[in-house]
Amino acid sequence: MRFTLKSLIFLAVLLPFSLTAQYGQQKNVKEMDQDKTTKKMSALFYYINNFYVDTLDMPDLAEQVFVQTLKELDPHSAYIPAKEVEKADEPLKGSFEGVGITFQLFKDTILVVSPIPGGPSDKVGILAGDKIITVDGEDAYGEDITNQWVMDHLRGKKDTKVVVGIYRRGNKNLIDFEIIRDKIPINSLDASFMLNKKTGYIKLNRFSKTSLDEFNEAITELKTQGLENLIFDLRGNGGGYLGTAMTISDEFLPDGELIVYTEGIHTKRQELVATTKGEFENGKLIVLINEGSASASEIVSGAVQDWDRGLIIGRRSFGKGLVQRPFQMPDKSVVRLTVARYYTPSGRCIQKSYSEGTDEYYLDFKNRYDHGEFVNADSINFPDSLKYKTDNGRTVYGGGGVMPDIFVPLDSARFNDLYSSFIRKGIVNRFVNEYLDENRKSLLNEYIDFKSFNAKFAITEKDFEKFLSMAEDEEIEVKSEDLDHNIDFVKLQLKALIARNIFENGDYFEVISVMDHEIKKALEMMNDETAFGKLMIGE
Repeated sequence: MRFTLKSLIFLAVLLPFSLTAQYGQQKNVKEMDQDKTTKKMSALFYYINNFYVDTLDMPDLAEQVFVQTLKELDPHSAYIPAKEVEKADEPLKGSFEGVGITFQLFKDTILVVSPIPGGPSDKVGILAGDKIITVDGEDAYGEDITNQWVMDHLRGKKDTKVVVGIYRRGNKNLIDFEIIRDKIPINSLDASFMLNKKTGYIKLNRFSKTSLDEFNEAITELKTQGLENLIFDLRGNGGGYLGTAMTISDEFLPDGELIVYTEGIHTKRQELVATTKGEFENGKLIVLINEGSASASEIVSGAVQDWDRGLIIGRRSFGKGLVQRPFQMPDKSVVRLTVARYYTPSGRCIQKSYSEGTDEYYLDFKNRYDHGEFVNADSINFPDSLKYKTDNGRTVYGGGGVMPDIFVPLDSARFNDLYSSFIRKGIVNRFVNEYLDENRKSLLNEYIDFKSFNAKFAITEKDFEKFLSMAEDEEIEVKSEDLDHNIDFVKLQLKALIARNIFENGDYFEVISVMDHEIKKALEMMNDETAFGKLMIGE
């Protein structure tokens, strides 16, 4: 069965389905002895409820049975309680309802990192750097204030009201703002910008309902700036909707080319194919992946690789090739059950093994690291049975993630223990927040836009000494041998975070791109016609 864009609407949004009404009896189903299964389970619950020594919360016990049962099947089948269904779907549906701010907890206070442009907070005049001290007259500071507390108090149904008391630098008294909650978009596209006159960059963090529109809007804007080549960053992108992965792949591939197919014992083979002209079917394409790229990210990178449409750069992807379908239970809870595997156009199933159980499955990152895979591509060995050939003769691999055409090792020296301590102890965020508290107004006066900021701003030695002093206050031992080779990267991180806080979220990635090893390698390949061409034909 083959599907094109128009016939994929049902895949774009995963709606709850009724098992009996929607699916009925499936083929290849082994007859179930009810005396040994459903009736036996019902009897067990009856005996526990009526004869167990203590009174139990039977619905809670049932929830635990669901969770443990699905855990035994595979790592990605999951149970979602009714009260969590809407929240679980939020990131992929692309919106939630609330006041519209990006925040972080800073010294037990809610700090507004930025109001979402056009959102309820932005409309009433809340600014980046404001601190929320009260919510509906209730104190909103102190050790009891958690991220969950903030969401519980600031999120809410559209058109409901909340009053926040704001401390703003330069004002002696709190300023009260009445905010009418509204629908808030959740962007799946982190950044899009030109790396040079011909090469654009797009970073996608998930494949959501809105991702295709965001992607096409970015492509259109980059074309006005001279886009000829594209670096598409899927590092850390854990996936999302299968339909969205298909439609974005369609932007790279010509009409009729197979993007992915799914198949399971109870699910007929379904082929998803490219349709009419996409937004970027021509021009050099490089996709960046790493061990955090999974599912939908692997569909896109696998299709690009199998059709010799572009190069894949980075490290081996996660290895999730299982398709989940949601089934609604009588109490509105949802079981997301694995119903099929997906395969790239060459026939690769890139699902890694889970035969040793779920716990071992999720230790795969640690095992890869311990084995040396993150720093040495030669540590990865594929049997001949997992090797495939593209039309151009390139060797590609299945059975455990997408293997890039060009391996770029993890820079363990850059992300060393000292840098991790800066992050873990909160020194980086503390410095940025205090720096902006003192300098936000002067920065905005000096730099009229991000472009001028990025070209001229740098962390001064005096400011960096203050940063190191903060680290010492937290009893972080700063050794010169750990800092000297990494000092430029740390300073760039601070600059990038300052840019994110006073301009746009995506500006962080543009600042940091100049020291990004994978981006550097991608640009090197873009500029080397001979090397790029040889890789594309499997030499």
